[in-house]
Amino acid sequence: MNNFYLSWKNIFAKPLSALLTLVLFALGVGLISLLILLQNQLQSQFDKNLAGIDLVVGAKGSKLQLILGSMYHVDAPTGNISIEEARPFLRPGHPFIENSVPLSLGDSHRGYRIIGTQENILGLYGAEIAEGKLWQEVMEVTLGAGVARDLDLRLGDRFKSSHGLIEDDNLIHEDSKDFRVVGILQPTGSVLDQLILTRTESIWEVHDGHAHDEEGEHDHADHDHGKHEHDDHDHGDHDHAAHVHTDSLPAAKTEVPLWENEGKSITSLLLQFKGKGFQTLNLGRQIDENTDMIAASPAIELNRLYANMGVGIDGLTYLAYLIIFVSVLSIFISLYSSLKDRKYELALLRTMGASRGRVFGLILTEGLILAFLGCLVGLLLSHVGMNILAGYMKESYRYTFTGMTFLQEEWWLVIGAPILGLVAAFIPAVQASRTDISETLGES
Repeated sequence: MNNFYLSWKNIFAKPLSALLTLVLFALGVGLISLLILLQNQLQSQFDKNLAGIDLVVGAKGSKLQLILGSMYHVDAPTGNISIEEARPFLRPGHPFIENSVPLSLGDSHRGYRIIGTQENILGLYGAEIAEGKLWQEVMEVTLGAGVARDLDLRLGDRFKSSHGLIEDDNLIHEDSKDFRVVGILQPTGSVLDQLILTRTESIWEVHDGHAHDEEGEHDHADHDHGKHEHDDHDHGDHDHAAHVHTDSLPAAKTEVPLWENEGKSITSLLLQFKGKGFQTLNLGRQIDENTDMIAASPAIELNRLYANMGVGIDGLTYLAYLIIFVSVLSIFISLYSSLKDRKYELALLRTMGASRGRVFGLILTEGLILAFLGCLVGLLLSHVGMNILAGYMKESYRYTFTGMTFLQEEWWLVIGAPILGLVAAFIPAVQASRTDISETLGES
């Protein structure tokens, strides 16, 4: 019989002891693996959604909340800012700002956020159209790939928005117009996959119904609305009414720049600088001190978030290492204490021709098997646990995580676990190889 078979039989001759050792080792390895998976995927999501944004400007409040709400869409907005306040950063020609993306938040559809914005948001994430077109008219929307997939929405579908960022049928804007799907984006792997994009004026339309009148726009898709306006004219002046309506069509197509609207508000601005210099470094501080808005640097706020998260992750990591140490100690104690009961068995092996080296290898193999099995069970538990956790995170934050991936860092666990098993079994193996045949058989 080979050493592997003998070792396997010896391990499970005492199943409770073997089970305890396996559980301890699996818990330690599994916890480390889960932390690696979670930290790697969180880091990837955070880095991917930085999107080259240098500054986020919004209402007074928590800067971290502003970042999480406007860039990662996992928190509530800090409030709204007026167009008048945001105008210097919206209007082209700012000496320091290359790109300015306005965001209007606050509504959702079945838990997915509806974002009022402009087309330049697509450039931040390298997004392209997969089907249909980009939103153009008020109440048209273009869906992120994840939204279209999860909600099974297609081109031409209509829906009403809900107030707030949670799924609640009682908060649906029943009196507003329907949003109409005109396009679907290709998957980007970024937060854009989880958003419903539309014009800023659409958000205004839903909340106060005056966006069209204030901007001189006409919704050509709403034919009945135009017919109703026409019928309201005095029938005695029918020709004049028709003439005015026809002549006004070219003017209706004229776009009013967002920054020229009065009395309106948006939620925040995503800014990209033309370059890095003293002026841009001080721009955030100037906004904080001289306006009713705040400016948050994503890099600074995320570093603070990582620092806060790091305390908890480090604590769990140390706990995992402690569990692994205890499991290694358990392997050592289990093998060492079993030597007394197995002295006669080992002596018989020697009389049957087994060398000291083979006895040494037999005990090492037992430690190796225990550690390797514990590692495999731990990795299995971590990946299953990550998949379960991913379901909850998807439901709560609309981000996609997965346990169906094996990271390079986990190979160190696969390599390190058997080495720990060998280390734990080394002293018992040396002790077993020194078994005195005549003395042991004489005692029996």
